Formats: sequence, C-alpha cells, structure tokens
Amino acid sequence: MMGSNSSSSSSSSSVNGFYNFLTQGLNELHQSFLSHNFISIHFLSQVISSLQSLHSQLTILVRKLRLPIGGKWLDEYMDESSRLWDACHLLKSAISGMENYYSSASNIISSSLDAYHHFTPDLSRQVIRAINVCQREILGMEEENKSLMETRIQALSQCMNQNISMESKLNGFSGFRGVLYAMRSVSSLLLMILLSGIAYCWSSSCFHQEGNMVLGPGFIVSMTMLKQKVAEEIDQIDGHPGILMFEFQQARIAMEELKVELERIAGYDDEAQGDIHEKVDRLKSWFEQLRCGVETIAGQVDDFFDEIVEGRKKLLDMCSHS
Repeated sequence: MMGSNSSSSSSSSSVNGFYNFLTQGLNELHQSFLSHNFISIHFLSQVISSLQSLHSQLTILVRKLRLPIGGKWLDEYMDESSRLWDACHLLKSAISGMENYYSSASNIISSSLDAYHHFTPDLSRQVIRAINVCQREILGMEEENKSLMETRIQALSQCMNQNISMESKLNGFSGFRGVLYAMRSVSSLLLMILLSGIAYCWSSSCFHQEGNMVLGPGFIVSMTMLKQKVAEEIDQIDGHPGILMFEFQQARIAMEELKVELERIAGYDDEAQGDIHEKVDRLKSWFEQLRCGVETIAGQVDDFFDEIVEGRKKLLDMCSHS
C-alpha cells in the first residue's frame, strides 16, 4: 500500500473529498425534497442521479488511492456493486409493473370515454366498471411489489442504520473501507426512498434513526435530516401508505373522483354532467404525467445498470493490467 507521507496525505485528501461530496449530495436532496411535492417523480429522478454520481465518484476514488492489486478491497467493492445491482433489479421490476398498469388503465379509460361529450347512465356504468378493473389492478400491483420487497427490505434497513464505531476498521485500505461503509449506508437510504416511491412502503419505521454512525459529522447530520423528513411525511399519510409516488397517488385520487361523479350520473343526476369533463381531463393529465415520469426513471435505472457494469469492468481491468 502507500508508504510515503505525501501519498498518505493525498489519500486522506481524496477520502475527505468523497465524504464532502457525499454530504453535499445529501444536502441537495434534502433541499429538493422540501421544494417539491412529497416523493414526486422529479425528486425520485434526482435520487437516482445521486446514486449514479456516488457510484461514479467511488470508482474515481479507487483509482486515486492506488490500492494493492486484487486485494480484499476489490472483493468488498464487488460485493457492494452486486448489492446495488440486485436492488436495481427490484426497482426495474416495480417500474415494469407501473408501466403495465398505466398503459392498461389508460387504454381501458380512453376506450370507455369515447362518448365523453354526454354521459348517459348506461355509459357511466360502463366507465365505472372499467375504473373498478383499474383499481383492482392497483391493489394487485401493490401486493406483488410488497411480496417482492419483503425479503430485501430488512437488509436495506440494516445497512442504512448500521452502527460503525471501529475506527481501525474504517481506516482499512487507506480509508477506502470507511468510504465503502458510508456509500453502503447512503445508497441503502436512497434505494429505500426509491422503492417506497415506486414499489411499496409499509410505514415510516424503516426511516427512523437507530444508533449512531461514526463516519464524520457532516455525513451523519445530512443523512439523519433526510431520513427524519421522509419519516415525518410518511407519518402524515392517511391510511396504508402503499406506493408513495406523488403522481401515481394523484392519478389514483382523480380516478376515484371521476368514479364518484359517474355514480351520480348513473343514478340519473343530470346536474353532475357539469363537473364530469373537468374530472376526465384531470385524470388524463395525471396519467400523462405518470407515463412521462416513469419512462424517464426507467431510462435512468437502465443507465445506472450500465454504470455499475462499467465501474466493475474498469476496476477489474485496472487490477489485471497493473
């Protein structure tokens, strides 16, 4: 490993730079969270960008540290990147479910709303039946996501709340081991936010702070602030959280509001015709926002897969050519 004081100082500088980068990224996410609707697509997109940036910086740091060729550090890095890869597969599965849902929901509702200029009681009952199908699909999707996550959520939560207090352990591999622990904690938090938004959220319990992590005050404070804010917002949700994505929730609400108006028309209440067009347009608008947003996130997750593969390849090549 590095022997000279100048090399040692350079390592320390590089490691501290990574911690500062980590802290800054968490602070920016916290600010974004405060300035957007709770778990909006915009916020989720920034969370994925942060994950990508962190992974990219970690790969750059390895090259700066000039670690021993093929040492245990490489195994630990590979374990961490494999963990990210597995979690992204879970994300990808949830995104696929969301894509299937909004495409079928949009088709069902659009075909049912062809005679949308005047809703007869019969047409209203037809659209209500289509909405009932969509609502059952939501429940089925959430149950499927819930079972997919049950085996993995505990491991993510443990990594996010791990208590690291052995300084000698953190200083291993010129400080790289500490960086890897920090990365694991932060990436676990970011993945938990993504999965809560896109797949399923049981409650705020997994975001509550447990124990203390001795990795540097800026990093800990920033991570704790973001966790607490997310937990507070989840606690304010009425009923069972489920899929938290703001645009998904708004489409769900808009669908229920349309159904209520249609039920009034189906009951021969002609006065309800006045509000119905606004309700239909609102539902279509939320479905379009959901479609565009989920497509963006799907593309970002694909890019992150590529980034993980590229990072692993770079470090393996670096070790084999040195």
